[in-house]
Amino acid sequence: MYIPKWAFVPVTTILAASFFVGCSSGIQSNEQAHQNENTNKVKSYASFVPERRDDFAWENDKVAFRVYGPAAPLAGHASGVDAWLKKVDYSIIDKWYEMHFAGQTYHEDRGEGYDPYHTGISRGVGGSAVWVDDTPYYAHNFTTYKIHQNNGGEVKFTLYYDFETPLGKVKEEKTVSLALGSQLYKVDSIFYLNGAPASLPIAIGVATHDEKASVYQNKQQGWIAAWEEIDQQGLGTGALIEPSQVKKIIHTPSKTKDTSHIWLVTQSSQVGELTYYSGFGWEGAGEITSIDQWTNYLNNFEQ
Repeated sequence: MYIPKWAFVPVTTILAASFFVGCSSGIQSNEQAHQNENTNKVKSYASFVPERRDDFAWENDKVAFRVYGPAAPLAGHASGVDAWLKKVDYSIIDKWYEMHFAGQTYHEDRGEGYDPYHTGISRGVGGSAVWVDDTPYYAHNFTTYKIHQNNGGEVKFTLYYDFETPLGKVKEEKTVSLALGSQLYKVDSIFYLNGAPASLPIAIGVATHDEKASVYQNKQQGWIAAWEEIDQQGLGTGALIEPSQVKKIIHTPSKTKDTSHIWLVTQSSQVGELTYYSGFGWEGAGEITSIDQWTNYLNNFEQ
């Protein structure tokens, strides 16, 4: 597995980025930004958390996710998507981080859910990669971000990635949106090669956790999925794309930690654009409790 080695962008650089002017973005304290928020509000929501190594997290009433920012250590971290398993419909991101800062782990379920999902250097739940000679190439972390819409029925933001591949230097502008009621977040990405929008081979990965998960696929419906048990409760993860955009589906079992995946391989358009969906359903939330229910959800999801 190739892990790119490139310098982090300092937080001061992110703060100074000119495109942050005039929009809801930039670097600010999670406590300062949300000290007056009602944490029990049902909403689609995102937050940058510099206090926790530049995490960026987002959620709705069903699911929550987290990715790593510039301050994440090089070893053991990458740009894969982490899953936070919630069993309540109200916002939990700020509350769980506040617990973490107070010395109470969010890896333990206290009635609202928890984070038992391991991402590491895997793609996690729907992380993307440039696919060259059956090998994924991807960034270590996002460098900057911009929030477009927040605290309501839908959250929308853009994460910016920058990494080296055998094809050249790749940049990705990954715009993510998540509406209330959906198990899947939507990605609208633009890929650049050596500074210009480009058609690139892209793979969307779903981690199988060293083959602890069983894998499923439906090329005709355009999805891949995994189902595993964590603490005796089932978890279904998956990714979905317009079926005509599927080039192939590949399962790559591996004995190397964090490198086992099922992959949905596709291609960005001539102007670098790619749209897909990814997410999960957790038995602990009480709605999706079996692999049959999870695959049925993917089969009936309206893109």
